[in-house]
Amino acid sequence: MSYAMKELNQEARIGGKGVEVHRDTPRIDMSDFYARKPEITEALWRAATEIGFFQLENHGIPQGLIDDAFAMSEGFFGLEGATKAQYPLKPGTNAGWEYKAQVRPSTGTADQKESYQITLPRMSGLWPTGAELPGFKATMLAFERENWALGMKVLSCFADKLGFGPDFFTEGHDPLVPEYQSTLRLIHYLEMEGAKPEDFEFWRAGAHTDFDCLTLLHQREGQGGLQLCPGKEADELAWTDVPPLPGIVTCNIGDMLMRWSDDTLLSTLHRVRMPKPGEYMGPRYSIAFFCQGNTDTVIEGPQKRYAPITAKDYILQRLGANFKA
Repeated sequence: MSYAMKELNQEARIGGKGVEVHRDTPRIDMSDFYARKPEITEALWRAATEIGFFQLENHGIPQGLIDDAFAMSEGFFGLEGATKAQYPLKPGTNAGWEYKAQVRPSTGTADQKESYQITLPRMSGLWPTGAELPGFKATMLAFERENWALGMKVLSCFADKLGFGPDFFTEGHDPLVPEYQSTLRLIHYLEMEGAKPEDFEFWRAGAHTDFDCLTLLHQREGQGGLQLCPGKEADELAWTDVPPLPGIVTCNIGDMLMRWSDDTLLSTLHRVRMPKPGEYMGPRYSIAFFCQGNTDTVIEGPQKRYAPITAKDYILQRLGANFKA
């Protein structure tokens, strides 16, 4: 199958298992951010131009809030299916609940997971009630904003290097307007205890690049499976595990920012593999925050390598190729 976007044609050729190799994922200390911003900027730029993946420590998001968000996420996915079905993911909105609906061009099969997307201006009628899940909305609103603030710090460093104004990306991701479309995504990968051997031939999440600017990923310790493959090694399908570590936010560059940077910053292939024999077989939970330019924000790099496109049109193209109608 051929796709209209080069990003999707790349994905369509990398569904195989490949080989596993060791790499060090860059670790970047975000403490004392404004005093150390030049140093942090250089570290982020090096990681984003060489591998496209990096991990943040001392990032400022309270661990208690992270723990609360995971507890609420497990609570949501533990609701009856009929209850979750009241809050469905609607085409083109990136808001609401889906179950095995995301089909990757790399595999042609549905990811073995369910997810719930929070895109704030599109959440009318999509929040579970207080009777169903007390405290859920308040926790997620607080967690969403903490992730947005951290994402804007990282993006401000890239703005400096690209020659944009210091708040260029903050203005393009303004959360106070209806055009806001950054998304907090709760993810539940299905447990594999007692699964049939053929079930392990699927992927928890097939190989893909993200279509946002920047992804901030929270993982639970002991619930691994995330792997990365830098684009320059995609032909060899050389994959590296990115273990979940306490107090760490794992980040990757998305296709939107790669385009915005005239391909200077690298959007990196990643996937979530099935557990291997002897590994944890229970459910896997993660929470991702996708920094995505507001719908009316125009994506155009400093060198104007690509024709300008609105963030709305870019996201809709990608959503249309990754979810069932």
